[in-house]
Amino acid sequence: MDRLIKCVITDDEPIARKGLKSYVEKVNFLTLTGECEDAMQLNTLLKTMQPDLLFLDIQMPRMSGLELLSTVTNPPKIIITSAYEQYALKGYEFDVIDYLLKPITFERFTKAVNKAYDIIRKEYETNGEAYIFVKSNKLLKKILIKDILFIESLENYVIIHTTESKEIVYTTLKHLFHSLPTDKFLQVHRSYIIQMQHVSSIDGNQLVVRNHKIPVARNLREKTFKTILCNHLISRD
Repeated sequence: MDRLIKCVITDDEPIARKGLKSYVEKVNFLTLTGECEDAMQLNTLLKTMQPDLLFLDIQMPRMSGLELLSTVTNPPKIIITSAYEQYALKGYEFDVIDYLLKPITFERFTKAVNKAYDIIRKEYETNGEAYIFVKSNKLLKKILIKDILFIESLENYVIIHTTESKEIVYTTLKHLFHSLPTDKFLQVHRSYIIQMQHVSSIDGNQLVVRNHKIPVARNLREKTFKTILCNHLISRD
């Protein structure tokens, strides 16, 4: 697996979130894409983002972590982080990867995320074709990563242009970018993300993707062209 595992921390205790965040930053195959103070915030986040892994507290105001899990369809992988061991058996009913008791040591954290890495890598490689689910036109739609041509920002929405369709999704470009493999996608403008393999040519300061011309921001041109052309440019002076 050649991409980072995108993870979200949900805990109502700021100190607990800070500790987990410091642990995540020390592990080179993890990237933190969100922090939530309670289950309701997480519920909202999951409607616009598709993380690979959740670090989830149980005892939180209004709704517990386990109560939220019972309402989520196709949840990410879960590592429970709790001060209460009596919920462990119930937690494993939700097929959680691990159950970490607070205070959590870095050694114990590392053991849990290594287990998560092995599970996620195996599923990713077995499934063959990676995908995301997006809410479009009141439906949850499955989009194969390989079919995404480019993504366009439109105020509070994005338009996902695929090989077969255009899907309008209520989210931000930033949030969606965190759900995509960083080795395949590149933000080339504040309003555009492209999938590099679908770029057919470069026309001045624009990228040609199918019959679309995507502008490249001035401050991103050097990085964009270097990334796209790296190891693929054949020229003769």
